[in-house]
Amino acid sequence: MAFKFTIGKKIGAGFALVILFTLIAFIYTNIIITQSKKETDQVVKVVTPSVTSLEYFHSTLQRSQILITKWYHVQSKDDDPFKQDLRELIKNKYPALKKEIDNLSIHWTEDEKEQMRTIFTFTDQLFKQYQDEIMSQINSFSAYDDASVKFPAALSLEAADDKLNLVYNQLNQLIDSQKNNADLVTHQMFTSFDYLMQFVKLLGVFLVIGGILIAFFTIRTIVKPVQKLKNVLQDMSYGVLPKDNLTDRGDEIGDMNMALNGLVSAMELTTDFAKEVGSGNFDSYYKPLSDQDNLGHALLKMRTDLAENEHMLEQKVIERTEQVVKQSEEIKAKSNELEILYKHITDSIRYAKRLQEAIIPTDHAVKQILPQSFVLFKPKDIVSGDFYWIRKTQNKSYIAAIDCTGHGVPGAFMSLVGYNILKEITLNNDADIAPSVIMDKMSKGVVDTLNPKYDIEDDKIASQTKDGMDMSLCSVDYEKMELQYAGANNPLYLIRNGELIQYKANKFPIGFRADDIIHDFTNNVIPVQKGDTFYVFSDGYADQFGGPKGKKFMTGRFRDLLIETSKLSIEKQKYFLDTTLKNWRGELEQVDDVLVIGVRV
Repeated sequence: MAFKFTIGKKIGAGFALVILFTLIAFIYTNIIITQSKKETDQVVKVVTPSVTSLEYFHSTLQRSQILITKWYHVQSKDDDPFKQDLRELIKNKYPALKKEIDNLSIHWTEDEKEQMRTIFTFTDQLFKQYQDEIMSQINSFSAYDDASVKFPAALSLEAADDKLNLVYNQLNQLIDSQKNNADLVTHQMFTSFDYLMQFVKLLGVFLVIGGILIAFFTIRTIVKPVQKLKNVLQDMSYGVLPKDNLTDRGDEIGDMNMALNGLVSAMELTTDFAKEVGSGNFDSYYKPLSDQDNLGHALLKMRTDLAENEHMLEQKVIERTEQVVKQSEEIKAKSNELEILYKHITDSIRYAKRLQEAIIPTDHAVKQILPQSFVLFKPKDIVSGDFYWIRKTQNKSYIAAIDCTGHGVPGAFMSLVGYNILKEITLNNDADIAPSVIMDKMSKGVVDTLNPKYDIEDDKIASQTKDGMDMSLCSVDYEKMELQYAGANNPLYLIRNGELIQYKANKFPIGFRADDIIHDFTNNVIPVQKGDTFYVFSDGYADQFGGPKGKKFMTGRFRDLLIETSKLSIEKQKYFLDTTLKNWRGELEQVDDVLVIGVRV
């Protein structure tokens, strides 16, 4: 069988070269590092500690010379600290240092060991001379004055100095020798690292050049042919067949090229056959590629089925055309009916709007009763579930903000019910009535209107409904400077000197009963001052979605806004609130009716 240089062999050969050179670099690096480690250990564990210990030994000898000289010349007690220091040096420090140097000298040369033994011999003799001829003789105050003691000690001290100079000379030679050893080992270590660095640089350059060559070879022999094959397959996925055959080559890509050429030829034959069948030529010739050619056999069956169904389809087209024409006429008639119905409904709602506008006070009427006031009223739909009411008696001015259940048409019907009940309560009654009394009567009126089965004796509800109203009702007595307020769910905000004071409402609506009992509303009597501004409102403003994150305006932000608004003149407050709401809402839909009433005392 002929040798075939496949894609796997090509890639394997490239990686084998990279691995080979990497292995060589690893082995050489390991050898250099091991050798350098040994040299470093010698410097760190032997040479450097030896130099340090020898230099310390040198300083110890100098220290002993200073102390013995002071012993001779300075008259002192036997237990003086410097004398104790000398005894400690000779007895303990010197033996310990001697033992330490003995352990380090294991790695020295024989000449160095012999030289060190000579130094120790001289040192032992020197310290013994210190002890026998000076320290033991000059051991009291009287000894310092005795010439027979001092003169022999002086001769001994002079002889000791001569011997010490000899020890210094030999010790300095040994220290220089150890330092030379340290320099030599260090030089060898750095030389090894220089060789390693040069080798790594050379290997790095070689690996870069080799990697570039391997990448070039891979791109030329593998990546480019695969890319070309991929482009052909992408074109075929869009139904575009290649015009030229792909070339053969001695690897797996060549095998795929030949298989793809065969597939393209088969698809061209299939395409021609499909065109013939699509044009109605059901007698065109076509032969499947093999018994396993499912597509070819499916095309032959399709040709047979299409020929059989052609006649049936022509008949069905005729029948369906007749049905479509008939349905089109019916749809057109229904569309006309819906247009008429939509117009009637829209006209009815617009008429309801005119009816609702008739019950809502005009701006002129509001200004007559409350000159320093504004009303911001924005229905969500054509008609609104919010409405407001004003009335003037002999001593008081009344104003109410009412939010009925729902909005649009259902809310508008509730607003008419609420207005009629409120009108009936105050009709032909000029007396000053507390807001809570009006709301109590209004709550019972809503229950009587929406719940016809009402037991008067037990004051209980026989049937239940969830329909009702949230309401804020105020009366202002300008002579007494007194404000009375009653609320169903909606509070009153009073702003005085830039500070907001909240008067809470009862937590149940107009027409509500708990345990089948209708509860009374609380009447709040509030002293006011000139310049105070109070606000009543529905929940539509605070519930509006908007802002950068599409969230609710919220009650807290609404209170802060009213504090800022109260600083403006009453004529500008309505415009400021309206503009702020439009900017907050942006492109979002208004979610509820909006009603805000402001009055400045």
